[in-house]
Amino acid sequence: MENKLSHIDDSGNATMVDVSQKEISTRVAIATGRVIFPKEVFTTLSAQDFLGKKGSIIQTAVIAGIQAVKRTADLIPLCHQLALSKIAIDIQPVGTSLQISCTVKCNERTGVEMEALTGVTISALTIYDMCKALSQDITITDVQLAKKTGGKNDFNR
Repeated sequence: MENKLSHIDDSGNATMVDVSQKEISTRVAIATGRVIFPKEVFTTLSAQDFLGKKGSIIQTAVIAGIQAVKRTADLIPLCHQLALSKIAIDIQPVGTSLQISCTVKCNERTGVEMEALTGVTISALTIYDMCKALSQDITITDVQLAKKTGGKNDFNR
């Protein structure tokens, strides 16, 4: 790994990375995160099949995450616009939390790590928004890149 920030030029200015000379390849990234609830809140939500007054908490979070993945370049200034070929968000109850996984795939010259991380983060924020009336003691945690393939350096946590 280079010991140089890729989005800062020699003068210290922010710059978008020039990927024009890179080979097009299939790029996949998987990010994960968790939303942890107080036990009594999770018990209530679980008993209601995660349906709130605003609708299905999980399905709303999935849709929000998908929308966010498609808007990553609008949200993070130096990200490239990418033609995405797959977005899959999975949200599963684990203990007193909802575990979120976001898989993003494309055939491009640059990876989709930021898209996967954005999908997890916005899904988690949507869950928080839909549940905050029950408690503000909800924690969003462990948002991280789990895996990426297809670029110069693959990664697997």
